[in-house]
Amino acid sequence: MKMEAIIDQPVIATERFDLRPLRRSDAGLISYNAGDVRVARETCNIPHPLPPGSTEALIARAQAEDRSEDIWAMDGTKSGRSEVMGLLTLNRVDIGRSEISYWVAPAYWNTGIASEAVEALLAANPHEASAIFACVFQDNAASARVLTNCGFQYLGDAESHSVARGATVPTWTYSKKMT
Repeated sequence: MKMEAIIDQPVIATERFDLRPLRRSDAGLISYNAGDVRVARETCNIPHPLPPGSTEALIARAQAEDRSEDIWAMDGTKSGRSEVMGLLTLNRVDIGRSEISYWVAPAYWNTGIASEAVEALLAANPHEASAIFACVFQDNAASARVLTNCGFQYLGDAESHSVARGATVPTWTYSKKMT
């Protein structure tokens, strides 16, 4: 696996795609995919419908020097796929601890893209975290399988608010020790 630093966030290469920092030119594809109710409903923070300007604000936040999270586009151009097949976020939640979250465009569901992205990010461990956490809605078994297939261990049940659903949703929490 090859890593190449751009600005202060690495590009992480996989066989089929690259995880790369967001660019302003990604706004259209991010809006198109994140604006899909099927994607928004599986996240805590994507509203549906997607308000004007929200994607541009996300990109600006991802490019800010003082950010606490790194956001990568799953860019499949090297294998003839879309420039934005999904997004993967790693958020610093405490010293040595980060939280991973991701979404994949419906056109790439059930193709292994999410597992490949999570595995690549774990191998690179760009935050040098000693533990990485994740949370998925209990009605999203596919995302739970991604985590367990990537070595995450179940910690317990919780709840999170989903903006798109306008409701509090039961979740499963997972962790992976990195050292």
